[in-house]
Amino acid sequence: MIPIKKINGLIAMLHVPALPGTPNGSLCITEITRQVLAEAKIYTDHGVSSLMIENMHDVPYLRRSSVGPEITACMATIATALRQQYPDLTLGIQILAGANQQALAVALAANLNFIRAEGFVFAHVADEGFIESDAAELLRYRKHIGAEGIQILTDIKKKHSAHAITADLGISEVAKAAEYFQSDGIVITGAHTGAEPNRDELETLARSTKLPIIIGSGLNPENVNDLMTHAQAGVVGSYLKEDGYWKNPICPKRLQRMVTAFSESSQFIR
Repeated sequence: MIPIKKINGLIAMLHVPALPGTPNGSLCITEITRQVLAEAKIYTDHGVSSLMIENMHDVPYLRRSSVGPEITACMATIATALRQQYPDLTLGIQILAGANQQALAVALAANLNFIRAEGFVFAHVADEGFIESDAAELLRYRKHIGAEGIQILTDIKKKHSAHAITADLGISEVAKAAEYFQSDGIVITGAHTGAEPNRDELETLARSTKLPIIIGSGLNPENVNDLMTHAQAGVVGSYLKEDGYWKNPICPKRLQRMVTAFSESSQFIR
């Protein structure tokens, strides 16, 4: 069984180039893997010890089981290479959109530590369409494949989504449902990529759950101290890129500012 690691501190995003077969795909898997490992080296050279891969360039995203076996196979190849290169790092994966079982399968094959799962509890309308909850199926699948050591970090009231059908539920009720359904950690985001979470909701969430809280978007050196007061970890992607835009290359100066901000925060534990 994969040993359970505490997820904390800065989690840097590795936005995998568009995979073969997707609308913007232009590179072979060897070239993609080489690029991901090169970006991972930049992060680790600056002291980052937790990384997460995600197929964000595969727009527009397929949903759940519609994600093809070629996507799962490519992500497994990349994840395995990443683990071989960095045997001691904390590594995670998300496969868009909501392909949580596929992500779990890759995590098991590549010896990753966690997945980020959307649509774990309650339904919502994402830009990919309607996403139903999958906690029951996902946890049974984890048990079936013997992947209990892989943590499932779950988005609630996630970004790029409409939550009108759960408008009568506050974030604390959603968090309590995720905790009851045995989530391993709660991810809170702003309304879109790069937007920080609502601070009132973050404080409410901190009072409502015993689970670890992960900031899923909008972290920057100026708000780390405030937001991380209520969280154990933070996923950072956009800020680390040139001009703060997720599609751009990593900006070493921004990366260093972010690492320094985390290291100076009283909440940060590397």
